Amino acid sequence: MTTEVSDLLSTTCDRIGRITRALGVAAVLSATLSGCTTITDWFADEEELEIRRIAPLDAKFTPVVNWETEVGDGIDDYFSRLRPVFANDKLYMADRHGVVAALSPDTGRVIWEQDFAIFTDEGMMASVRRLWASGQSAKIAGLAVDGDFVLVGTEDGILMALNAESGALEWSQTVPGEILAAPATGENKVVVNTGAGTLFAFDLRTGEPAWQHEGDVPPLSLRGISTPAISNGGVIVGTPTGKVQVNIIDSGLVAWETAVTSPAGATELERIVDVDAAPLMFGGTIYVISYNGTLAAVELRSGRVIWKREYGSYRNVTMDGTTLFVVDNDSYVYALDRRNGVELWSQSGLKKRSLTAAEPVGDYIVVGDKWGLIHWLDKSTGEMVARYDLGGDDEDESVYVSPLNVNGNIIAVTREGDVASFSFPQ
Repeated sequence: MTTEVSDLLSTTCDRIGRITRALGVAAVLSATLSGCTTITDWFADEEELEIRRIAPLDAKFTPVVNWETEVGDGIDDYFSRLRPVFANDKLYMADRHGVVAALSPDTGRVIWEQDFAIFTDEGMMASVRRLWASGQSAKIAGLAVDGDFVLVGTEDGILMALNAESGALEWSQTVPGEILAAPATGENKVVVNTGAGTLFAFDLRTGEPAWQHEGDVPPLSLRGISTPAISNGGVIVGTPTGKVQVNIIDSGLVAWETAVTSPAGATELERIVDVDAAPLMFGGTIYVISYNGTLAAVELRSGRVIWKREYGSYRNVTMDGTTLFVVDNDSYVYALDRRNGVELWSQSGLKKRSLTAAEPVGDYIVVGDKWGLIHWLDKSTGEMVARYDLGGDDEDESVYVSPLNVNGNIIAVTREGDVASFSFPQ
């Protein structure tokens, strides 16, 4: 087969995939597109092919696409946890290069859009203008919203506060270190965690520095960092040394820290113990999970470990009622009783598919995967009940971050910046 013919067939397959996704019948036509799949499969090894051959599904319902649009160019092939945020009856989104936008969650219509990679002189702070004068990527890595402010963190250590109604820049600060997780807000503070192991706090309204706390970083750690949580006068964060730590919100002083796991193994790789997932708060309990295999419930007041179980993940733990949902390092999905850590069910049918964290919605949890599929699982049994192909079996269109529950609908975003809203029976 000539290169020209191969390229033509690949392009045709891509167009067919996009058309069928728009019609919501990609799963039905998958068998007829086997030739297209074969072209892609030439570049995959046997193990990957086995993972991609997902078992047919006896769907209980068909998700309905409410709208589909694009916001910027997505995150490309870079590691990112950049996730949409729903607040103020708006859907706030960003791409890595610099586009930040507010959308209507009902229609996908753009309410406002700003591009922080292509600046003009008007209304921009000099330091920020110099940084992106050439139009280079802003490297946006995290979003948070608090009332009138949209907080944007970048890998270049820039923290920006935007007006939530217009997107105009209100203030900015620079920190030494990459901001790889979303900022956290509370008690008129905004706190960012950095890859250098330092927490920084600023006044939410003025951007004035409040405090900083330097932590330890081991010789080898994961690319990601834990998103802080703010509760009861404390900043709760997971550390790359396997601890959960609480800093006093007013001063930054450490109230307590507790090791939930410890290094084990002969090599630095085996001894990675990062707690990269965001702490999950409920009442007086913190739920944290480490990469090397510990899920723990920790008492907020004292740091006492209430219970531990052997599950390893860098994805966020989620909760609905008395149930915790865990997607582990191998993309097994688990449900556990949050009161005692007892396992309720497990689902191995999506193993090795690089699943996102699980998002509870109604009677289901929803996950996305590396090949652009979105899966609905029964919340009480773990049974897979529905599926939608948003990415067309394309790793460039993978659903890389957990879908977002917005008023009972699901918002999903791909690496290329495609955004879609889904409704389904609940």
